[in-house]
Amino acid sequence: MPGASTVADKPGTAPQPTGTGLAALLARGRPLVMGILNVTPDSFSDGGSFVDPAKAIAHACVIAEEGADILDIGAESTRPYGGAQPVSADEELTRLKPVLPAVVKLGLPVSIDTIKARIAAWALDHGAAIVNDVWGLQRDDAMAPLVAERGVPVIVMHNREAADAGVDIMADIDAFFARSLAIAERAGIARGQIVLDPGIGFGKTPEQSITCIARLAELKRFGLPLLVGASRKRFISSVTPAPPNERIGGSISAHLMAVENGAAIVRVHDVAETVQALRVAAAIEAAR
Repeated sequence: MPGASTVADKPGTAPQPTGTGLAALLARGRPLVMGILNVTPDSFSDGGSFVDPAKAIAHACVIAEEGADILDIGAESTRPYGGAQPVSADEELTRLKPVLPAVVKLGLPVSIDTIKARIAAWALDHGAAIVNDVWGLQRDDAMAPLVAERGVPVIVMHNREAADAGVDIMADIDAFFARSLAIAERAGIARGQIVLDPGIGFGKTPEQSITCIARLAELKRFGLPLLVGASRKRFISSVTPAPPNERIGGSISAHLMAVENGAAIVRVHDVAETVQALRVAAAIEAAR
């Protein structure tokens, strides 16, 4: 595990929007939709589309208008299939500074998608309310103490360096989460502030990603809310070939199945379509 980073650029904790606590969000009594805003040039689906701050802020407005419950902003691509180019904390901040404060003003709870504690600290100082760590507190030793100190929700995602078809993926996820939860406990993160994400597409074959959704209910044993981000992922194309921007149908199907199997939050590119699908599914379920 890399050494701890320095938590810097801390002008003082900014007030967070009301109703952004994890319990308050989950108390809405329905699956939550997390809208994706990538301010990166190389994200697998929409890389480069929102590098320009004005376009990023405009897209955030669309995400809010379309009914997202949470807005997840990231400034370093994690490209689940490899090939992501690491960026320095300074570069990540350069991408975030013109966008994140403006996005916070929209009033949605904002999640910062980063593996760097320094970036998470800056985002929290400027109004972000949730930390989304795609390496589950296992990459930056300063991340768990930061989350504990700030008392904010954290999304702990399963990840692997590379896919391995021979791995029992559910056993691997169990072991990974056990390590992450031990780190969280040592740091003093309240268990009620943790969300688990099986990391669809990250260090997984397409078949393993499908397995994660099919067997998602097994992760309920941790007693924590589950998040699934299947949006436009490659496993969809393994079933029915299509480029990322033509995988909306597969994304919705995967997220509906994930919710049926216990997901409390879905992380999506296509907010309006997902909100509509979830509302129709709920209406049909209520009519049974």
